Amino acid sequence: MPRRSSSRAALPVSPPTSPADPRTGASAVASDVKRLLASGNRDGARERFTALVDLQHRRALRIAYHYLRDADDAAEAVQDAFLKVFVHIATYSESRPFEVWFTRILINGCLDRRKARGRRLKWAIPMADASPARPLDPASPAPTPEHRMLTLARARDVGAALTKLPARQREVFVLRYLDDQTPSDVSAALGLSEATVRVHLFRALRRLRTLLER
Repeated sequence: MPRRSSSRAALPVSPPTSPADPRTGASAVASDVKRLLASGNRDGARERFTALVDLQHRRALRIAYHYLRDADDAAEAVQDAFLKVFVHIATYSESRPFEVWFTRILINGCLDRRKARGRRLKWAIPMADASPARPLDPASPAPTPEHRMLTLARARDVGAALTKLPARQREVFVLRYLDDQTPSDVSAALGLSEATVRVHLFRALRRLRTLLER
């Protein structure tokens, strides 16, 4: 009777591979930070958190600038958001992408900062020699959603048109098209239903077309 070969059983089984996903990467790093802090390894958590900041920093600056329109305010808002993330990482739910949780923290901080700035400006004395806000230039050799819109108008024209949108339409548009988030992610970040997100997107696009045609 022939003997059965056992070579097949000895073959290693490799896990299926999938393309690298930066969103999954950020969520995995955030989970690492959470576990390291829970185990008392604060030095390890800080080191791992640096990698998380590197993954999200440029994206966070772009979002903050669209809310605040000032490079210095945007940089401070991003720093505050990362600090809040590190302090409250234990509350991060690993069942959803890190970007959704982080974006909500960042947007809330930007809105608070914008309100505070509005209160200051209300009582401020205008200065004749005040210099204009330093623009943020998140230049990158890779194509961005802003570059794709250059077929319709110059980027600064689009930026000027965005400032004329109602606040909620602008928020939804920035997250969906400039930050390239899915409607589901935008829904979670802003606490809106997906149907509401799509309505705001439709109205924002219609309004932008009208403004840019003018």
